[in-house]
Amino acid sequence: MNFDHLRATYFEESAELLESAYEQLAALAEGRADAETVHALFRAIHSVKGGGGAFGFDRLVALAHVMETLLDLLRDGALEFNAGLITLLLRGTDLLADMLSAERAGEVLPEGEEAELAAALAQAAAVSAGTAHAPVAVGQVAAETVSGWLIRFRPHPAMFRNANEPLLLVRELRRLGAVSAVADLSGLPALSQLEPEDAYVAWSFTLEGPVPRAKVEEVFEFVIDDCDLAIEPIAADDAASDVDADVSIEGPQVAVAAAVPPGAMSRSEAPVVQSVRVDVGKVDRLVNLVGELVINQAMLVQLGSQLPPDLCPGLIGGLETLSQHLRELQEGVMAIRTQPVRSVFARMPRLVRELSAQLGKEVRLVITGEATEIDKTVVEQLADPLIHLLRNALDHGIEPPDVREAAGKPRQGTVHLSAEQRSSRIVIEISDDGRGIDRSRVLTRARERGLIAPDAVLSDAETDELIFLPSFSTAATVSAVSGRGVGMDVVRRNINALGGRIAVESRFGSGSRFLLSLPLTLAVMDGLVVTVGAEALILPISAIVESLRPPAADIHALPGRGAVLSIRGGYVPLLPLHERLGIPGAVNDPARAIVVIVETDHVGRLGLVVDDLVGQQQVVVKSLETNYGPIDGIGGATILGNGRVALIMDIPGLAAGASATSPAPQAAPQSAAALH
Repeated sequence: MNFDHLRATYFEESAELLESAYEQLAALAEGRADAETVHALFRAIHSVKGGGGAFGFDRLVALAHVMETLLDLLRDGALEFNAGLITLLLRGTDLLADMLSAERAGEVLPEGEEAELAAALAQAAAVSAGTAHAPVAVGQVAAETVSGWLIRFRPHPAMFRNANEPLLLVRELRRLGAVSAVADLSGLPALSQLEPEDAYVAWSFTLEGPVPRAKVEEVFEFVIDDCDLAIEPIAADDAASDVDADVSIEGPQVAVAAAVPPGAMSRSEAPVVQSVRVDVGKVDRLVNLVGELVINQAMLVQLGSQLPPDLCPGLIGGLETLSQHLRELQEGVMAIRTQPVRSVFARMPRLVRELSAQLGKEVRLVITGEATEIDKTVVEQLADPLIHLLRNALDHGIEPPDVREAAGKPRQGTVHLSAEQRSSRIVIEISDDGRGIDRSRVLTRARERGLIAPDAVLSDAETDELIFLPSFSTAATVSAVSGRGVGMDVVRRNINALGGRIAVESRFGSGSRFLLSLPLTLAVMDGLVVTVGAEALILPISAIVESLRPPAADIHALPGRGAVLSIRGGYVPLLPLHERLGIPGAVNDPARAIVVIVETDHVGRLGLVVDDLVGQQQVVVKSLETNYGPIDGIGGATILGNGRVALIMDIPGLAAGASATSPAPQAAPQSAAALH
C-alpha cells in the first residue's frame, strides 16, 4: 500500500501543531498563559509524537516523549514554569521541526544531535520534580514497582464521529495483560434524547501485571483529544481488595472528574470548528474559474449598456443582481484562499533566538496581529523579506547589552513584528528600539562606493532610501550575518514584485521602523480604468490618492526635466503615460488632460497624466511574466468587458523609471505613514 498521501498529511498537520506549540510557548514566556495553554502545548507535542510513531520516526518519538514527560509534570502542578524550562522546550520544539523537515526531504540529521537536549529535559524533570515525583523522570512508573494499572476512561460524545472505537482499545490493553472492566452507564440519556452517533458509556479498566506506563499511554495516544483519561498505578504491596474497592465506588465518573484538570469537561462540550483539508491546486482552479466569471460578467454588462433602457429592463436589473452575487462569490472564494500570516511569523522567534545568541545580544521579539489573513501566494513569498529585515534589525539596529546600558536603555532590546489589515491592503511593521540609522555614516559609505555624487545634498528621507541600493552596506567587516551588501535591495525587489511598497522611518539613537504595504490578494483587484490615446489602462485603486484636471497656471515646465504640478503648497512631478509607453494620439497638454496622483516609494507622490477616466472596475490579474515576459512599469494585464486586453500599471516600476528624469518633489518628504 502507498502511504505517501498519509505521510504528506502528517507533515502538514505536524507543521500546524508546531505552530500551535510555538504560540503556547510564547504565551508562557510572556506570562499570559492559563491552564489550557499547558494542555494545548501537551496535546500538540503528543500528537506529533503519535503520528511519528506510526511512520517509524523513532528519534522524533524519543525526543517528543521526553518533552511530553516534562509537560505532564508541569500540567499536573508538580513543576512550575521558569525561563530555563521554557528555553529547553523551545529548543526541543525547534529540533522537532528540524527532524520533520529532514524526514520530509528524505534527509537524516547527524546522529546524537538531540541527545544533549533530551538529557537536559530528562534532568529538568528529575531534579525539579521534588521528592514526591522524583522517580517519574521519564514519564513512566518503573515496571517492578507496580502490580497493575487503574485506567478511568470517559469518551467525549463525538468520539465515534472521529472514527475511534473503544473496543479496539480494550483489545490493545489485553495484549499487555489481563484486563477487567466496569462500565459506567450513568451518562446514558433518556431514549428520546439519545443520539446514535454519540458516546455515552465510560469505563474503569484494571490492567494486571508490571506493565510500563509508557505502554499503557501508547494504547490511548490516538484518542487522547477525544476522551478524559486518568491512569493510576496499583502499587505491588496494595491488597487486591483495595483495588476492588476503588473500582466499585459509587460511580467511576467521580474519580474521573477528580483526576481530570479543572475545566476539561466543559472544554470537551465546547463547539468544535469543522474544517476540510483541500488540495491547494483545487482552490487555485476555483479562483481561476471565478476570475473567468468576473470577465464574462463584465462583458455582459458592457453589452447590456448598449441596449435601450426600455427594451429589456429585466435584463439590466438581472445583470446588476448578478454583479452583486458575483462579488460576494469572489470575496468568499478569496477568503478560502487566504491564510493567517502566523505561518510565517511562527518561524521568526527561532531566528531571533539563534541570531541574538550568535551576536551576543539580548533581544525580545514581540509579535502581534499574527491572525491577520492574506492571500496564500503573498504569504509564501513573505518569509525571505522578513528574515532580511529581522537580521538587519538585530545586526545593525539592536546594540550590545553594555552599550545599551551605557545609553540609559534596558539591556534587552525589543523588536516588534506586527500585521494588520487597513482597507484593501495588509501593513506589516518591523520596528526596533536600537541605534537607528546613522545617516552621516550612510552618506560616507555611499560616496565611497560611488553610489551618489561627492557633492550631493540629500534630505533625511532620501538618505534613508540609500540603504535599499544594490551593493550598499555599512558593516565594517564581512561576517556570516551581514556585510556583503545584499539584502535590503532584495527586500524591496521582492516586495515590489508582490505589488507592495516598503518605507522606512528612523531616529538616530532611538530605533528604526520598516513598513511593508501589501495587497490582500494577487488574483483579483479593484482598478481605475483610464484612457490614453486609443488604449485603455488600469491603475490600482490602492495606489491612487486623488485625480483632478489642473489649471494651466499650476503646471510649471522645467527645461530638460519635464513638468511639475503645484498643489497645496508642494510640487508633484508629472509623468505623461503616453510618453512613457509610446502611445500615439494622446492629449499632450496636461491642462487639457487629467492628472491621477499616486503614492510611490521613490519620489513620494507622482502625477500620471491620462486622457480621461472611464470608471472603477474589478479586474482579474493575468501575469505577463508567465505568458510573455517582464516589462518595466507593467504589472500584468486583464480582459475588459468589451473583450479587449488592458495593461495594469505597476506604480512602483513607473516611479523608478520616472525618478531618473523627473525632479524630486519639493514638498515635505512623504513618511511611512503614507502607507497606511
